[in-house]
Amino acid sequence: MSQMPQLSACPSCEEPLEPGDLFCGACGYDLSALPARPTTAPAAGAPNGPIAAPAEPATAPNGPSAAPGGPAAAPSAPIVPPDRPTAAPGGPKGAADQPGAGADQPGVAADRPEVVPEADGSGAPAPAHLSSDVPGTDSTGGELTAPPGNPPAPDAPEAGADPAAGAKLCVACRSGRVDPDGYCENCGHAQPRERDHMEEELETVAAVSDRGLRHHRNEDAFAISAAALPDGSPAVVAIVCDGVSSATRPDEASLAASRAASESLLDSLPRGVHPQQGMHEAILSAADAVNALAAEATSAREHTPHQNAPACTLVGAVVAGSLLVVGWVGDSRAYWVPDDRSGPTVRLTEDDSWAAQMVAAGLMNEAEAYADERAHAITGWLGADAYELEPHTASFKPDRAGVVVVCTDGLWNYAEAVEEMARAVPADAAERPLHSAQVLVGHALDGGGHDNVTVAVVPFPHAPRGAGSA
Repeated sequence: MSQMPQLSACPSCEEPLEPGDLFCGACGYDLSALPARPTTAPAAGAPNGPIAAPAEPATAPNGPSAAPGGPAAAPSAPIVPPDRPTAAPGGPKGAADQPGAGADQPGVAADRPEVVPEADGSGAPAPAHLSSDVPGTDSTGGELTAPPGNPPAPDAPEAGADPAAGAKLCVACRSGRVDPDGYCENCGHAQPRERDHMEEELETVAAVSDRGLRHHRNEDAFAISAAALPDGSPAVVAIVCDGVSSATRPDEASLAASRAASESLLDSLPRGVHPQQGMHEAILSAADAVNALAAEATSAREHTPHQNAPACTLVGAVVAGSLLVVGWVGDSRAYWVPDDRSGPTVRLTEDDSWAAQMVAAGLMNEAEAYADERAHAITGWLGADAYELEPHTASFKPDRAGVVVVCTDGLWNYAEAVEEMARAVPADAAERPLHSAQVLVGHALDGGGHDNVTVAVVPFPHAPRGAGSA
C-alpha cells in the first residue's frame, strides 16, 4: 500500500501544510499526485525491489543491470534516503530530464525523488526499478508500470524560469504560466482581468474602476481626457458608463460608449462647439457605438434568440472655464461637492429609473421608492433595444471651488443622500483627485461591494461671481 509523503509545505507555493492534507489550501495543488515512498518489500511481480512512480515519464536506465537476486550495478547518480526530500520542486534540472539521458549521466530531475535500493534476502542491494506512466522497459528487460492508485504528479514549472515570450506568470503561485483562457496551468487560479481594477490620473481629473466583491467581471468603463478650447483655455472631460447586466456583452457596451463619447467631445470642443451641445452629440455618438455591437451575424442571434442587445448607462461631465456641463442617460450620477462644505452638496442628475418615476409622479416618497425591489429598474439606456433615446444635459456656473463626482450606482448605493456623499468625499479632493477616487471606491467595497464601482473626480477650481444654471 503506497503512503503519502509527509510534507511540511506545499511543493508549488510553499504554503504550510497540516497532516493529512490532500490539497494545498492556498493554491489547490493536488498533494495526492506526489510520488509515493517506496515500500520495504518487493512489489508483486517486480524482480527483487520496489517500483516507484516518478512525477513524469522517465527514460529507462542505460547502465548495466543485475540479475535477480544478485548485486546491482552501482548507480552513478547520487542516492538520497527515501525519507529525505530531494531538491525543492522548481530547482535546476539535471541531465536526467534531457531527452535520451540515462542513469549513467550525472544529475537527476529536481522534482523527481530518487529511490534507494532495498536489500534482498542475500544481503546484496536489490536494483531500484524506475517506472513510468508510459509503458517502457526497466533495467532487467521487464515492462514498467506505475503502481495502482499512485498517478504521476503533473510537471511543475521551474521556479524563476523565464516564461515563454509574451506569457504571464500566475499571481497566486508565481510559477505557473497563464493559459489563453486566463487560468494558471500550474495551480488553476483564475487570473485578474485587465479591467478588474483600473486607475487613471491626468493633471486635472482622475478615475478608478473596480470589479467589486460579488461580480465575476467589471462591466463598468470610464474615459477621462483634456482638450483645449479655441481660446486656449483647458476643458476637462470625464465619462463613466455602467453595462446593463441583463443585456448581452455589457462590458463591451460600456467600453464602446465611454470611448465614443470622449472622442466626440475631444473633436467638438476644440472646434468651438458649446460644451452642452457637445455633450448632447457625444451621447448620440455613444449610442451609435453601442448599437453597432448589436449588428452581429444572423446565425449568432439564432443561437441566442432571447438575449437583449448590448446596453449601458452613461454619465459625463465637462469643466470648461467657469462652466460645468453634465449629461446622462440611465441611473449613473454626478454630484457637486464644494471644497469648503459651507455650500450645499448637490446631485446634478435625475435617474432614468422606476424609483425616480414614482417620486416624480408623486406616487411615493424617495425612501419608499428606493426601498422597493423595482427601484433600480432603468427606464432609459443606450442600446439597440432602447425605446427612445432622450439624452439629458444641463449646465451650471458654481460660485465656489469644488469637485464633481461622476459615478455608477456601485458607489451611490452606499452614499445615496447628498449628505452621505459629502461625508464620503475627502476634504482635499480637489488637490488629490486620484486619492479621492480611490477612497470612494474603498467606501463602496467596505459597504459590501455588491456591484461594480466606478468613480471619476473632476476638480472645479474656479470661483466666478454669480451662480446658477446656464
